[in-house]
Amino acid sequence: MCGRYAASRRPEDLAGIFHVEKWEPKETLAPDWNVAPTKEVHVVLERPLKDAADRRPVRQLRALKWGLVPSWAKSPEGAARMINARAETVHEKPSFRGPFASRRCILPADGYYEWVTGTEERQLEEKGRKKRPRKQPYFVTPADGAVFAMAGLYEFWRDRTLPDDHPMAWWATCTVITTDAETTPLAVAPAEGPATLAEIHPRMPLMLTPDRWDAWLDPSRTDVEELRALLAPPPGGLMRAYPVATAVSNVRNNGPELLAELAGPELGTLF
Repeated sequence: MCGRYAASRRPEDLAGIFHVEKWEPKETLAPDWNVAPTKEVHVVLERPLKDAADRRPVRQLRALKWGLVPSWAKSPEGAARMINARAETVHEKPSFRGPFASRRCILPADGYYEWVTGTEERQLEEKGRKKRPRKQPYFVTPADGAVFAMAGLYEFWRDRTLPDDHPMAWWATCTVITTDAETTPLAVAPAEGPATLAEIHPRMPLMLTPDRWDAWLDPSRTDVEELRALLAPPPGGLMRAYPVATAVSNVRNNGPELLAELAGPELGTLF
């Protein structure tokens, strides 16, 4: 899954990486090293500019809320549960099949966090201890330092309780697509810990390599099977993972220190 990630690149840098044509300075978001569900996040998408005479799709960098609200939802209350969509079923689920057909996006990230329960903690669980187990966070990121381009979907929801000119009349929300975690060896693995992403968690955000960006963002592509082909996992061996401080587990903590690599897990032996 993807429940937390880091996104520290500046909008102007993202605009260059993704060949963005339009972005609004007023939508600029500060670097965020602990992005959590329901926060506003940067996404790259293609759609015609609002009120423009030219209706061609324009590649834009936008700020959307993380947690998709289906257009038909009666309220946005379930958004926190819609942070992820499974690649295997995204084309058929009522909440996602519409956006999958024509409202696809990319969520740029430095990488994502995932938590592993340590051996001693698992043993306590197995003994029926009621204490909530502590988990060791790992940061997963491209080994070459490139942007982690997560496949995503976006949607618009109209709050019918508000007038058309109200600034909150329309919600723009998004979700991250996930896939089975890689079982191939990590490009760089920690000295003590997981050797593959699957040993950290069975799911991972689906990373799009640059050769798929244009096709994924193109709203004129609507053939379901062609789009599903774009969701094939990327080549193995592109990622590295390392343990980070448990401070990231608290969403109130934020800063570049959260990405600092530890010499070993804080919670002792994990594997």
